[in-house]
Amino acid sequence: MNSWRTPFGELLPAIRELYSRLPETYLLEPWELAHVLFSLGYVEDLVDEAQIAAAAEVARGDYLQWRPAA
Repeated sequence: MNSWRTPFGELLPAIRELYSRLPETYLLEPWELAHVLFSLGYVEDLVDEAQIAAAAEVARGDYLQWRPAA
């Protein structure tokens, strides 16, 4: 699998699962998330930080309890 072409459709569920299993990863920067996802076997190779940042933003918006108070 090419690290720069990991489909967003595979990355988003991986980040959602990571956040649900390890909530402390919610505050990690994209470069840190890349290493965690790879180290824990969620992806086969390191992923581009821009893809991770986009997927993390979507995943964070999915959880009402993580949204800032209005």
